[in-house]
Amino acid sequence: MPLESASNPAITPSTVSRRFSVAPMMDWTDRHCRFFLRQLSQHALLYTEMVTTGAILHNDSARFLRHSAAEYPLALQLGGSVPVELAACAKLAQDAGYNEVNLNVGCPSDRVQNNMIGACLMGHPQLVADCVKAMQDAVSIPVTVKHRIGINGRDSYAELCDFVGTVRDAGCRSFTVHARIAILEGLSPKENREVPPLRYDIAAQLKQDFPDLEIILNGGIKTLEQCQQHLQTFDGVMLGREAYHNPYLLAQVDQQLFGATRPVLSRLEAMQSMRGYIAAHLAEGGSMHHITRHMLGLGQGFNGARRFRQLLSVDIHKSDDPLALFDQAAQLLQGR
Repeated sequence: MPLESASNPAITPSTVSRRFSVAPMMDWTDRHCRFFLRQLSQHALLYTEMVTTGAILHNDSARFLRHSAAEYPLALQLGGSVPVELAACAKLAQDAGYNEVNLNVGCPSDRVQNNMIGACLMGHPQLVADCVKAMQDAVSIPVTVKHRIGINGRDSYAELCDFVGTVRDAGCRSFTVHARIAILEGLSPKENREVPPLRYDIAAQLKQDFPDLEIILNGGIKTLEQCQQHLQTFDGVMLGREAYHNPYLLAQVDQQLFGATRPVLSRLEAMQSMRGYIAAHLAEGGSMHHITRHMLGLGQGFNGARRFRQLLSVDIHKSDDPLALFDQAAQLLQGR
C-alpha cells in the first residue's frame, strides 16, 4: 500500500504544540490507534511506536513510515545511536510529512540495550548530542529527545544536568522527561514503568535550572486535572498507558487544555466516527480487530461495558459480518 504523506498546511513545525501528547507505546500506538485518538482530540500531539533505524533503512521504509495526514500533528520516534543512520531516517520522516522526529533515550528493555538504543544512551551524553546534531543538520522539522531522569549507576541530579546540557548544546530545545530512573538490569520494561519511584520534583528542578528549554513531563499522569496542575510547572504533559486504556479522556483535552469551543464528542459519536475508516480497512483485506482492539477502552464504567468489550474482542473473530457486530456494540454506547 502506498505511503500516505499528504501535507497539512495548517500544521507547520513552528505551530506544533506539545502542551498535551500521547506517548509512543510499542505494539499500541500504531496508525489505527492514532487515527482513532485523533477523532477524540484535534490538538493532541501523537507519537508513533518506536521504529529502529535498521527497520527503516534495511526493510520496507514505506511500511514503517506509513500514516494518514488525518493523524497530524504527528511525531516519529526513532530508536538508534548511529548519527548518519538517524539523519537518513529523519530525512525520510520529513519527506513523508511527519511534524517532528523524536529520539528514544528512555526504553530500558534488554533487546534495545544490546543495540545501543534507548535508556542506556543516558550513559553516553555526547553520543546523544552527536545524534541530535546529525538529525538537525538533515531536516528542518523539530528534533526532540525523550529520556529518563537517570539510569542505575548514573542517577545523580548532576549527571542528569550534564546529559541535558550536553544535548542542549547540540541544538535540542525540547526534552520529554519520564520522571523515573530506568533500572537496566533485573526489571522488565513494565516493571520499569512502575517500580522506580516517580520524582516529579527532579523534573521540576530541571525546568527551573533550564528555563530556556521546553520540558514535557511524562510518567504516572492519569487525569486532566493532574495535567492542568503539572502545566503550572511544565511546558507540556505526555500521557502513556492511561490514554490507551481510557481513551475517552482525550475527548475533553481540546476544551480543557487548549480552550477549544467545539462540542465534546459522546462515546457513541467517537465510535461512529470510525465506521468509514473500518469499512475501508476491511475492503483492503484487513481485519476489524486491527482497529477495534484500540477502541475497547470506550467501554468502561457503565452497565453493558463488559458486553461491549466482549463483542469487539471475542465475538468479532466469529462474525461473518463484522460491521453489523460493530453497529451492535455501538448501540451499547447510546447516551454515553
